[in-house]
Amino acid sequence: MFIAKELKEKNVCEYLLYMWQIEDTIRAFNFDLDRIKTEYVSRFQYPDAQREEEEKWFGYLIDMMRQEDVMEKGHLQMNQGTLALLTDKHLELLNDTDQTAYNAAYYRALPFIVELRAHGDKQKPELATCLEALYGVMMLRLQKKEVSEGTQKAVQRISEMLALLCKK
Repeated sequence: MFIAKELKEKNVCEYLLYMWQIEDTIRAFNFDLDRIKTEYVSRFQYPDAQREEEEKWFGYLIDMMRQEDVMEKGHLQMNQGTLALLTDKHLELLNDTDQTAYNAAYYRALPFIVELRAHGDKQKPELATCLEALYGVMMLRLQKKEVSEGTQKAVQRISEMLALLCKK
């Protein structure tokens, strides 16, 4: 919760990726709050009051994931809403002729976005495709798997565009 709050204020794209990771963490612990408390939250050096607040937050997220039926896959409505706001801002920037730096970053990333969309769900917003690519690479790195040079270049271009988006 504390990391999420900080990221939301600092970089909304990183916040969203973090929240997706938290959703997957909850799934990995099979929605077992006791296990999350003892095997995950306990690894952080929080004072007692913060630890309790973090544990309550995980309980709240577990309840929301159950209520919203995203136990196996998908994202919480609050995360989908954040993505929708980012998508709106992305489109607004693309349509603003004064946003030349953002438009340039977008067009540098566009060939990679097109390629990713060709292999995925073409109905998803471009921004979802971009964030899913970053999340996938993050998961590969966490698993200490190799990331191809082409994928690294795509992620670099997409990251540059998202960095500008998140500043706006």
